[in-house]
Amino acid sequence: MRSIIFSNYVAKDVRRLGATIDVEHSTIRFMGNLQLNLWDCGGQDSFVESYLNNQRSHVFSSVAVLIFVFDISSREPASDMVNFSATLRALHEHSPNSRVFALTHKMDLIPMEQRSELIADKSSEMLQHCLDEGFTQQQIGCRASSIWDQSLYRAWKDVIYYLVPNAAAIENMLRKLADLLDARELILYERTTCLAVTHVTRSAESQNPYEDRFERISSILKTHKHSMAKHTGMLPSEAAFAELQVKTGDFMFFITRLTENTNLAVSMPSDEAAFNAARVNVQLARQEFAHLDI
Repeated sequence: MRSIIFSNYVAKDVRRLGATIDVEHSTIRFMGNLQLNLWDCGGQDSFVESYLNNQRSHVFSSVAVLIFVFDISSREPASDMVNFSATLRALHEHSPNSRVFALTHKMDLIPMEQRSELIADKSSEMLQHCLDEGFTQQQIGCRASSIWDQSLYRAWKDVIYYLVPNAAAIENMLRKLADLLDARELILYERTTCLAVTHVTRSAESQNPYEDRFERISSILKTHKHSMAKHTGMLPSEAAFAELQVKTGDFMFFITRLTENTNLAVSMPSDEAAFNAARVNVQLARQEFAHLDI
């Protein structure tokens, strides 16, 4: 999961990676100056016991976000929930103001017709455990995920949005830009990971039935980066494009650089003159967004 989001692996390549042993610590730069200290903790029982006892204060102090991953194929779901509760207890003791994201992972193993009910039941159970351990409902996010579809990007989008310190200011400026461009929708993507950071949706676009469209674009962009890397000999993390355009009779779309660390996707009505004007205005807006340090 971490390798797909931050190391630009594709799902089929993850099979070559081994299980996390004990605690793997990595420092990741996101959107330029946002530094994420990521602690990937192995889920084996012996390691969990060590986190909760010998390393309790070391692991759970100064935590901004806890991401607890449930393997839906686990043969010991009751034991997993006990570990979840114990982890929440340690987190509340040392970092009571942190945010908790509980992911029900490997949902691709569940038949499609059973997923909705299973996700609802699992989310309700996880939420109750969080509440029982002293967290408020506002501190908790429950998501379903799989490395084989865009649900993984959707889960991590929520995590990243919480960690971006000036998200409200970014959204306010995007809203003004959307009005200027008369755009249906603007989506801000981090350039390296292709994760959607935030978006602004206007007018009729709010009725768009494809609620996972931002994550679908993330997946397309990630695949495109791998294709460019394959044909240029570059690393996927280094591959970049100047601009991508899509034009149809119903809408026009382009994605281009906004700042050094972000790309902006623009969806608008099908009008060639307005489309070209929007491209120019996004270029002019770059200096306005530069001071946000994104």
